[in-house]
Amino acid sequence: MTILFPLLLLGAQAAPPPADPATLARAERVLAAAPVIDGHNDLPSELRTSYRAAVESVDLHGDTTKLPRPLQTDIPRLRKGHVGGQFWSLYIPASQSGGQAVQTTLDQIDIVRRFVRANPETFALAQTAADVRRINKQGRIASLMGIEGGHQFGGRLSTLRQFRELGVLYMTLTHGRSLSWADSSTDEPRSGGLSDFGRQVIGEMNRIGMIVDVSHVSDATMAAALAVTRAPVIASHSSARALADRPRNIPDDLLRGIAKNGGVVMVNVYPGFLSDEWNDWETARTAFIRANREAAGADGAAADGAAARAALAQWLRDHPEPLVDVRNVADHVDHIVKVAGHDHVGLGADYDGIGGNGPQGMKGVDSYTLLFAELARRGWSDANLAKLSQGNVLRVMERVEATARSMADLPPIDANDPG
Repeated sequence: MTILFPLLLLGAQAAPPPADPATLARAERVLAAAPVIDGHNDLPSELRTSYRAAVESVDLHGDTTKLPRPLQTDIPRLRKGHVGGQFWSLYIPASQSGGQAVQTTLDQIDIVRRFVRANPETFALAQTAADVRRINKQGRIASLMGIEGGHQFGGRLSTLRQFRELGVLYMTLTHGRSLSWADSSTDEPRSGGLSDFGRQVIGEMNRIGMIVDVSHVSDATMAAALAVTRAPVIASHSSARALADRPRNIPDDLLRGIAKNGGVVMVNVYPGFLSDEWNDWETARTAFIRANREAAGADGAAADGAAARAALAQWLRDHPEPLVDVRNVADHVDHIVKVAGHDHVGLGADYDGIGGNGPQGMKGVDSYTLLFAELARRGWSDANLAKLSQGNVLRVMERVEATARSMADLPPIDANDPG
């Protein structure tokens, strides 16, 4: 560990110069015409866990950074960031299964519907690409829903179909734990990619018009899903492994596979998925906190006492956080374009799912304009900026809808997870 720290200090970079007014104005114009459709936001989970699902007690018209448990999302910041469509993540812990997982997912669906209903001048539920366009023309934000893990339907395709009827538009095949039918990128493999039931899950998702999301899955599962699906996939909140070597990020060969499939990789802004340097720093910080807590426990002292806080403050002074900013996000976007093309990149920031973290200057949903200004500075055309903001994900939605129409005469797949 001690060898790591000097490397962290050597890697520090200066803050980027502010975007010039003309470039910022150009980014604003592009986003006014083609507002961002973001692939992943965990506000529903934050409302459930931090505010006991008391949706109506949280004023989304106010500044949610000032709440007892600050949020990265509120209506003024969504408007400032030119967000025109948001996939709200229906996240539940991967430790839940069976009926408990189904019930908690239903609770999450209820939370989304409640805050949409409470703010009808701002939000409207969307089921199709046409809905998104119509809602945007009304000046409102299209609200879409995605399940963040295949454990959430309890292994019963009948439940998956009912989730689709309730408006769920995508499902991430796994979260942090491998399932009997699909493997996670952060767990030991169980299926070696996809089991027979896993292939049935994807077939049924294609039939009912539910987007296959390959964020969180292992490389083997991603490759298997691309081989099986009839419709384009998304990676709702993943970045490029070539730039940050995390198993959650996507390697170049699979970026090319997603491009061939017609899918979209939606870039995550969590610093650990953007920067190896930041990830190493965070690992060291976490290890220091754990060691300090264990030492305090061994001595019988309070782990959260003044001495522990002072020790951490000193550690942070000695090992300052490496800078991650809009340039790192733009680097990942540019890399995906270099490998997969301008038609296969989008944004899935993961706000309110990243513990309040974010690149410098991009700590919440108001910050997309900065990224678009940086990409404009790098030479991006308005047309390609509009593909990034919404054009690519709308195309995927339309193709998923078309695939479902082509399969409309097929009967439901009557299968459950054999476990």
